[in-house]
Amino acid sequence: MFKRVRGRKIKLEGFNNLTKTLSFNIYDICYARSEESQIDYLEYVDEEYNSRRLNQIVEEVCRIIDARLVHISNQDYEPRGASVVALINEGESFMDKAGHKAVTGHLDKSHISIHTYPEHDTGSEIATFRVDIDVSTCGMISPLNALHHLIGSFDSDVVLMDYRVRGFTRDTKGHKVFIDHDITSIQDYISDDVLSDYLAYDINIISDNIFHTKMMIKEIKLKNYLFGTEDEELSPQEKRRIRKSLKMEMQEIFECQNFMGGR
Repeated sequence: MFKRVRGRKIKLEGFNNLTKTLSFNIYDICYARSEESQIDYLEYVDEEYNSRRLNQIVEEVCRIIDARLVHISNQDYEPRGASVVALINEGESFMDKAGHKAVTGHLDKSHISIHTYPEHDTGSEIATFRVDIDVSTCGMISPLNALHHLIGSFDSDVVLMDYRVRGFTRDTKGHKVFIDHDITSIQDYISDDVLSDYLAYDINIISDNIFHTKMMIKEIKLKNYLFGTEDEELSPQEKRRIRKSLKMEMQEIFECQNFMGGR
């Protein structure tokens, strides 16, 4: 159940041109002892989240936030990585005189972009898959409504999120409106069952409508982080070492800094 507070009902003078932008990074961490296993992992995750799969995620986001998908472009990179960029709006679709479907609305003010970055560190036996997501909207649609779905669409060990409302619109009395919905934290829009799995904290400037939330998975179930057949039989000592290495990788990403003697 979401913890969001009640919404506002504001009568506006014209079009709601507030810009609401949700940007975040999702990190999936993996342990693979050999370089071959690391490459196998990167190939696996690159195929799992290729541009075709990212297209599906974008289409579902549009459905959730009640947006119209105007145009989408995608690219798979060599050796790895993919990007998807989509234009969206909140206009109604209609049929033109020739019988073709068309869309009305402000096509240049709303977009979704997803970029993936698989990488590995041969020195630490760690491979990391990073996803950068930006959802920028204007009008009544809100990117926060898709946050739960986006986190659940990836194996999310560390999530770093930023949300900002920019600009202003006017109500019928001519007063400026700088935000049209109630929010004290991005966590308000993440369900309790998801939040319970993470350590999370905020850095918010509520007066300026700027919100930042970090999340890191609490429990490392080792079997979910091993990749490669050579890792099937591990001693208790090896398991402790691997778990420590995974935890350190997550902590460094979470804190955005390298720790001395971390490995």
